[in-house]
Amino acid sequence: MAQTVVPGLERRLKAHLLGEVQFDAFTRGRYATDASHYQIMPLGVVAPRSVKEAEYALALAREEGVSVLPRGAGTSQAGQTVNSSLVIDCSKYLDHLIELDVAGRRCVVEPGIVLDELNRRLKPHGLWFPVDISTSSRATIGGMVGNNSCGARSLRYGNTRENVLSIDAVLADGTVAHFGPAARDLSDLPPASPLLPLARDLLALAAREADEIETRFPKLQRRVGGYNLDALVPGRNDLNFAHLLVGSEGTLAFSTRIELKLSPLLGARAVGACHFGSFFQAMDAAQHIVKLGPIAVELIDRTMLGLAREIAMFRPTIDAVVRGDPEAVLFVEFAEDDQYHNLRRLMQLRELMGDLGLGWNKTGAKWGGVLEVFDPKLQAAITETRTAGLNIMMSMKEEGKPVSFVEDCAVPLSRLAEYTSKLTDIFAKHGTRGTWYAHASVGCLHVRPVLNLRLEHDVEAMRAIAEEAFELVRAYKGSHSGEHGDGIVRSEFHEKMFGGRLVRAFEQVKEWFDPKGLYNPGKIVRAPKFDDRRVFRYGPDYRGENIRTHLDWSAYPGAGGGFQGAVEMCNNNGACRALTGVMCPSYRVTRDERDVTRGRANTLRLAITGQLGGDALASDEMAETMKLCVSCKACRRECPTGVDMARMKIEVQAARVAKRGLSLHDRLIGYLPRYAPLAAKWPILANLRNDAPRLRRWSERYAGLSARRSLPRWRADAWREPTRFPSATETRSVVLFADTFNRYFEPENIEAALAVLAAGGYTVHLPKPTDGGSRPLCCGRTFLAVGLIDEARREAERCVAALAPFLERAIPFVGLEPSCMLGFRDEIPSLVKREDARRLAASALLFEEFLAREAKAGALNLALAPVAKRALLHGHCHQKSFAAMAAVEAVLKLVPDLAVETVDSSCCGMAGAFGYGADTIDVSLKMAELSLLPAVRKAEADTLILADGTSCRHQIKDGSGREALHVARVLAMSVDAH
Repeated sequence: MAQTVVPGLERRLKAHLLGEVQFDAFTRGRYATDASHYQIMPLGVVAPRSVKEAEYALALAREEGVSVLPRGAGTSQAGQTVNSSLVIDCSKYLDHLIELDVAGRRCVVEPGIVLDELNRRLKPHGLWFPVDISTSSRATIGGMVGNNSCGARSLRYGNTRENVLSIDAVLADGTVAHFGPAARDLSDLPPASPLLPLARDLLALAAREADEIETRFPKLQRRVGGYNLDALVPGRNDLNFAHLLVGSEGTLAFSTRIELKLSPLLGARAVGACHFGSFFQAMDAAQHIVKLGPIAVELIDRTMLGLAREIAMFRPTIDAVVRGDPEAVLFVEFAEDDQYHNLRRLMQLRELMGDLGLGWNKTGAKWGGVLEVFDPKLQAAITETRTAGLNIMMSMKEEGKPVSFVEDCAVPLSRLAEYTSKLTDIFAKHGTRGTWYAHASVGCLHVRPVLNLRLEHDVEAMRAIAEEAFELVRAYKGSHSGEHGDGIVRSEFHEKMFGGRLVRAFEQVKEWFDPKGLYNPGKIVRAPKFDDRRVFRYGPDYRGENIRTHLDWSAYPGAGGGFQGAVEMCNNNGACRALTGVMCPSYRVTRDERDVTRGRANTLRLAITGQLGGDALASDEMAETMKLCVSCKACRRECPTGVDMARMKIEVQAARVAKRGLSLHDRLIGYLPRYAPLAAKWPILANLRNDAPRLRRWSERYAGLSARRSLPRWRADAWREPTRFPSATETRSVVLFADTFNRYFEPENIEAALAVLAAGGYTVHLPKPTDGGSRPLCCGRTFLAVGLIDEARREAERCVAALAPFLERAIPFVGLEPSCMLGFRDEIPSLVKREDARRLAASALLFEEFLAREAKAGALNLALAPVAKRALLHGHCHQKSFAAMAAVEAVLKLVPDLAVETVDSSCCGMAGAFGYGADTIDVSLKMAELSLLPAVRKAEADTLILADGTSCRHQIKDGSGREALHVARVLAMSVDAH
């Protein structure tokens, strides 16, 4: 089908659809990639609000001669979800649970519902959809059906095909058909059913090719390549036409209703972490371990263990469950109805390891043993680490990256050790290596050779490795497509794996369903060459532009001093699309690809490589792309490849300022520390904007500050350093940083911190500028927020100079505001390239981090009394990003009789100036309403509301009327009450 845009398509779509219709280059660019290494620019993107709208979009595409690409989360690793087509994004609105039959253990869903969200709704009923794939936090059911996804526990539950009961779908001619169970003679299909003539042809084809299917289809559970013709062969299984659509990658029909089989929730589990001193021994052991009846046997090899240790969110898990330095660990999971039986099987597992000759007291290949894990939280952490295997692999910072093309192969367990050994030899032959992880239980190990696809030599190596690897798989009677589907990567190789006769049968199926190529052409049949660089993300002409950057990106390769490499760390796997955790808060509100970390990273990559036109980095479209990024830094921690969008946004802001200058809004935000001393002298005048409606409207019109928000009130009693202060005692000294926000808006927090430190016997140093000026020190946070990096650097240098003498004496450096103090750890070392700046970063502590450290060391002497029975704690985004929440909780436990509940929240939505913006206030309030404000409103009147972030406290006050307290004030209250 021709892929030329007919001029009226966009206009007709916009005229009749309520959902989004976007044909601009920036949006199309965000949908041009998935988690594979391919990039194909689509014609446009439609996010229909209903199935009826989707059907209308399909009809228009058919009339205009344009192909269609159904898309969910866009996390496919084989290039299934990229094409030069009209993308229909099902993930935003087509996400309803239509029907739930608890007694019958079944449900009906729309294709865009996310697996984790579905299971969250099923959990109260004791049920789940058990195809537990690694991308469950963002993968849609429609995408899983299209891919015939498999989970870690497929030993017990099978793959998606075994758990789909029926599908309603729109055929290429616009008719709607029901695909489900049917009698072999089709007597139960209504005579008027649009499926009936198609079903007759399909059954005749399957009967004709039954012998070929028996001979050529691998006898493995992990076979997802081609079309599922085996589902139609007489005598093999009950006939269900839905199973032909499963795994068809959107090439046959558009699913609208999917009926799923559900299973009871897992009960108590037991996990054995089997350590091996030899990778070969681990692979050979898998065939014996599965005989014990586990529901999963998952591998992590030595390379991945090392990479995981370097990622903050996974390090504690690895430290807890990995002993010594194994070559491989197999995580063996048992989940019988009675925990007693799980314990018996763990005992059998220990005996098996001994029978295989392994022991903790041995060395070399025979070293090993079993660590037992019963704690459900640690078991969940193991699962989280294991399912992040792909992203952990992709955290390598060099230009060469692990590339997906042979990672999906599956072989019989009896040949697994031999297969991995020979494949390793193939990698070495072509000058590379691979990292192994995933499903040892079913012989499907994910391995990605490290290659740089910018280099023709490495592309040639990829071709050679693929051909040799697939020959090896065929010799072992394995499957070349074992889990992640065909897409562009593996479709080319179907003829070698299945033979020409079956490939012609696949083509016949496509022809019957979709004679004009409406649906996702070029996948499964009539595919392009998998190594055609014209459809690579890094094509033949790909290169970074010579852009000037201001921050330190030297840890990465590429243009802009490494900025290009940092942006390219995004592998599109979509972990940022999760609806739990902290990232990405704006995406949770808008559900728009533009507003997720991946969407922003893709836009940046296209911009800095010249694919979005000249000056794209400073363009209005880029500003819109970044507008809803609240710089929460959650991606810094939660993105397994470390994409730090908050830091990248600073570079974008700086580029825009350099080209466009500063708006009044940005001047007011950025220069706040400079004019704050004057505002504090005349607070009545400074606060007039809040008290005069006309000034509110003026500030909204000309300064972009929403008239619906009151700005923080300037205080006449702004905090000033006392003229006299107790002399220092080096043994119990601390440096306290008085930040701009607490100094001018909430000075009582600084006084509370001083009181607590004094009560603990600490002498407090208050640093002063060394340049002779009277203006207080400032970390430069507000300047960074608007892209004034040089001004931020000046402020940072003032701080570094003032604090250097204290740091040389190893006096702890403490502050109250998370965005300021954690900026000392993060941005300032990138701004000031000196050893004293690095020392400052290593020394900066939040107030509660310092107290928690002192308490843990037994050095904290605070007499505290009860102040309340309950407290509700909200964590600032940066506290979560830097894993500082445990310190807050630990300090609050020191207050007698205080029960603390931490709100499971993302960003509060205020995010510095974000919540005050006229064009961002609505998103700000919606962020707060996701979980924070409802939790605050439910809290009893005598419950303390706690938040360390200035902006968080203001959002809570504005949205609930409740006053939130800094932890320092709670501790001061407790000291006073003693």
